[in-house]
Amino acid sequence: MCDVEPLKPSNTGWLIADVVPDTAAFGWARTEVDPALLAMLADPQWQPYLVFPGEFVAPQRVMTELAPRAPSSGVKDGQAYKRPLFVLLDATWPEARKMFRKSPYLNHLPVLSLQAEHLSRYRLRRAKREDHFCTSEVAALCMELADEPMAAQTLEAYLDVFTDHYLRARQQLPVDLNDATHLRLRALAATCAMTRPPAGHL
Repeated sequence: MCDVEPLKPSNTGWLIADVVPDTAAFGWARTEVDPALLAMLADPQWQPYLVFPGEFVAPQRVMTELAPRAPSSGVKDGQAYKRPLFVLLDATWPEARKMFRKSPYLNHLPVLSLQAEHLSRYRLRRAKREDHFCTSEVAALCMELADEPMAAQTLEAYLDVFTDHYLRARQQLPVDLNDATHLRLRALAATCAMTRPPAGHL
């Protein structure tokens, strides 16, 4: 998470941890890196993917899909299966590009370039391009790739509720807790509570 990004009221990175319990957040600085982050990236149980647009990366690093899923035993072809670890750069687009360029400890990671079939619905900050997504939207796309559609749908619904509350607060309007947006999130949250935790890690 870049600089003051976690303190911005429009930040959506914090929504992820409410939906995906196995989530960690680290502050980013150009001159140092959190040892806990390096330990996580080196942990053999994970297969890290740095999520970033492929158009800015050397082609040999770019992936558009995850490594093949293993059977439920956790072993594939005689080797232990590594769970996907999604590394997201939580920042504005210019800041994210700076983080990407100035984080040499991420240079060895494959870059997961998301191929979304829809445009961003994020309305809290102005983006220069409609194919740029906020952090929680990126996480939802990652969950879809990790075969966790319920987590993806819940993140999308949570963002809609968050956006509704944010915009209404700015306009000093009351929130309707029983509108379609809130009802959808409650239904998905109830379903998620009865299912297993997501397989991905962010």
